[in-house]
Amino acid sequence: MQHVETATLAAPAGDTVPPPFTVGAIFTEIRLTSLIALFLLIAAALYLYGVHRLRQRGDQWPTGRTVAFLAGGLGSIAAVSVTGIEAYDTTLISVHMVQHMVLSMVGPIFLALGAPMTLALRTLPKDGRKVLLAIVHSRVARVLTFPLVAFGIFIANPFVLYFTGLYRATLEHAWLHEFIHVHFIVTGCLFFWPLLGLDPLPNRWPYPARALLMVLSVPFHTVLGLTIMQSKDLLGGDWYPNLHLTWIDPHSDQVTAGGILWAGGEIVSVTMLGILVLQWIKQSEREARRVDRALDRAEAEEAAAATASPGTDDGAEVTEETQATSPGAATKITNAHATTGPRTEPE
Repeated sequence: MQHVETATLAAPAGDTVPPPFTVGAIFTEIRLTSLIALFLLIAAALYLYGVHRLRQRGDQWPTGRTVAFLAGGLGSIAAVSVTGIEAYDTTLISVHMVQHMVLSMVGPIFLALGAPMTLALRTLPKDGRKVLLAIVHSRVARVLTFPLVAFGIFIANPFVLYFTGLYRATLEHAWLHEFIHVHFIVTGCLFFWPLLGLDPLPNRWPYPARALLMVLSVPFHTVLGLTIMQSKDLLGGDWYPNLHLTWIDPHSDQVTAGGILWAGGEIVSVTMLGILVLQWIKQSEREARRVDRALDRAEAEEAAAATASPGTDDGAEVTEETQATSPGAATKITNAHATTGPRTEPE
């Protein structure tokens, strides 16, 4: 296991250190033995099976959603959890911060845009749909996905992780390290799913409120990033100095990590705000088209009613002409129209 090896390298008597981190290491240090790797494979298989089921019965599923879920969501998570990013995430705090950003922000955004819950509701049998809907609309789900609650969890998590002894514990214990990875993904999904997701959720806020919540999340990443950059205490205590890396200074690496969190948080926040605005525009366009169709139907119904009604323009002309020549005859015709509908002869 990676963490056992790292702990061995951290021994004061050891003179073996990992090689410098390079872009090539991302592709040469592939590790498929983690729980997250298993989760990714299962999630991809289930999603593709659902799309296949829909196509078998002649239904369509947007290709963009499939790409977002598989490539953007699962792909980005895999890029930082089964590659060299994972191999060095306990060696360099800067690498860990890249992993943190992707697991908690990038991956969850694309997972939400893939609408996996909608896909499941369209492919599951009746009993399965009932179970899924019961879970989504349960009291626990309503509380956790309420935007303000999810916002609080999402913002508080990194402060608790980095400014307590929890971060050092994740470096020392492999199981806790894996759990934190899953925790990043789950909390990111709780925050982004009600804001950007396409699935039916009980706590869907209007677009202006969602945009405001996203804007409010930006300063927290800035504060956290700057605090880490300016801190003279190393995250993880003496963990990184004990690795005896001759090719990197732990303090400089921590400054880089803080910059990644600061800049990365702002970039992702602006990007997701742009996605939200696009969704807002599309919804407005759909709503405008629905209103137009409703007005067109109303006009068509009125026109059809006017055509079928005896009180047409032709009838009015006949009545006026008849009134001019024979007031009695005009009265007779008018009364016949009023009492017999389309019939022109009195009963």
